[in-house]
Amino acid sequence: MENIIVGLSGFVLFFACILLIIVVSKKAFSIVTIFEYERGLKYKKGELMGLLKPGQYFCFHINTVIEKIDTRPNSINISGQEILTNDGAPIKVNVAAIYEIIDPIAAVNKTINYYESLYLMLQLSLREVITTLELSEVFEKRNNINTVILEKAALKAEKIGIRLHSADIKDITLVGEMKKVFTQVLQAQKDGQARLERARGEAAALRNLANSAKMLENNPALLQLRILQALGESSGNTIVLNAANDGINMPSK
Repeated sequence: MENIIVGLSGFVLFFACILLIIVVSKKAFSIVTIFEYERGLKYKKGELMGLLKPGQYFCFHINTVIEKIDTRPNSINISGQEILTNDGAPIKVNVAAIYEIIDPIAAVNKTINYYESLYLMLQLSLREVITTLELSEVFEKRNNINTVILEKAALKAEKIGIRLHSADIKDITLVGEMKKVFTQVLQAQKDGQARLERARGEAAALRNLANSAKMLENNPALLQLRILQALGESSGNTIVLNAANDGINMPSK
């Protein structure tokens, strides 16, 4: 009887050891899958061992960590940036950018947070460009501003392993009283253009009158023909010229 009890105790102990080994193994070991759009950074005892390509990797968690980085193009929005233009006009500008991580090692190890670093780079580049322009230039040179912002931020982003594909201004909003002032300026410009067009029309009419007067002066017969034309159009009667006295006879109704 004692032998049976001892045997059962040994079996239970063996089974418990096997179960403990399985549990510990699951905690200590795992298979890490890196997808096609990802790259892995392998650290052993805190030291970077290298960059892992897509695939499956056996990881011993006690001394090894694999950090996965998504390398697909992503977007970042710089919104509500209040900036003073070179002529002191306050505006709010929103910028949308597309970026891609091309060097995961640099992106993770050269900065605490690559997303926040990129945000700051775009923000500073935006301010650097806008503060050199007057308000009217900001609206007129919008496409040029996008190009300059991209060039300035892209050089800084490359140092932390990020490639900027685009950086475009989405919205420009006037702040406070500037919105009302700018509206008044636009209205004044439109009124000025309308007055200019009216003046051009009047000048053209005067030139036509002057040309007509010169023609009549050089050709007096044209005046009689014009009178005949005007009378014919207004009365509807037949006009008879009297060759004897060069007069005009209008038949009575």
